[in-house]
Amino acid sequence: MALKVTNETKVGALAAISITLLILGFNFLKGKNLSGKSRYINAKFLKIDGLQVANPVSMNGLIIGSVYSTEPTDKDMTWINVKIRIDEDVNIPDNSMAKINSSLMGSTSIEIAKGNSLTHLPDNDTIPTVQSAGGLLGSFAEQLGPTQKSLDAVLHNVDSLLYGVNNIINAKAQEDLRATIHQLNLITQSLNSTLSSVNGMLATNGHLNKSLANIEQFSTGLAAAKTNIPAITANLETTTQQLSKLELDKTINQLNATIAGLNKIIESANNPNNTLGAVLNDKKMYNNLNSTLNSVNLLMQDLRLNPKRYVNVSVFGKKDKSAPLMKPMAEDSITQEQYKN
Repeated sequence: MALKVTNETKVGALAAISITLLILGFNFLKGKNLSGKSRYINAKFLKIDGLQVANPVSMNGLIIGSVYSTEPTDKDMTWINVKIRIDEDVNIPDNSMAKINSSLMGSTSIEIAKGNSLTHLPDNDTIPTVQSAGGLLGSFAEQLGPTQKSLDAVLHNVDSLLYGVNNIINAKAQEDLRATIHQLNLITQSLNSTLSSVNGMLATNGHLNKSLANIEQFSTGLAAAKTNIPAITANLETTTQQLSKLELDKTINQLNATIAGLNKIIESANNPNNTLGAVLNDKKMYNNLNSTLNSVNLLMQDLRLNPKRYVNVSVFGKKDKSAPLMKPMAEDSITQEQYKN
């Protein structure tokens, strides 16, 4: 026979489960470890700067636990004991230091600066603490501390340098420095005077003014000539158009045809099979022509020297029986023979 569960039993079981979950959630929100594997250490501070239960506890940037409880050590609140629950299985050297940090967002936490000791803190032992400056301004002042120390060192070095400079510059050096400054003032006055003289000379020099006037006139002429530039451009454009209208292609073609004809003539002259080529290239014909010209020349010279041999007009004249001319005579010889006759 099945056991029948009544509604009252169901309600009671549900209430017990709800109460258990409520207790577990409350303990979890209080920072208590529900698994029961945590261990605890204590830290004593003069003030905790708003540190609350369940605030994180970190070492080397890793959260290893949380704040379990905070309570004064006595009625005078000489110290405030903070109980820290360590959830991670880590070893904390006994020379480590705990400090309360406040972030810019207003949250507070405990940071454990890990020491270098080989001995570790046992459970429920007390870790040494460092009191922070307090609050957000205190954290900022702590971060500014190294910078302020460096600035103090720089200022000390500057002060030492100025002291050394004052020791180097003695009374005589200071007097020399004053004299140098006085000389610089005199040089400045002299330069001002020179500049004034130059300005006066420029104002009274007629040649310079005339040169400037000529330059201005030349600039004016250039500005006036600027109006003629469009006309010159138009003329150039017209000339370009006229050149483009010329029958340059036809002229070039005729020139090419003429050159081709000359090439044919030269080719015919170089060809021994043509009449002109045979005349120009036949050595025998050249020699015959040369011999004929020599014979004609010889005949003409002999005719001039001995005309009676070829023409006899005298009735009683005697026929010239001298030997004919066998080789050409020089021009001087011909003239002398003519004088003899």
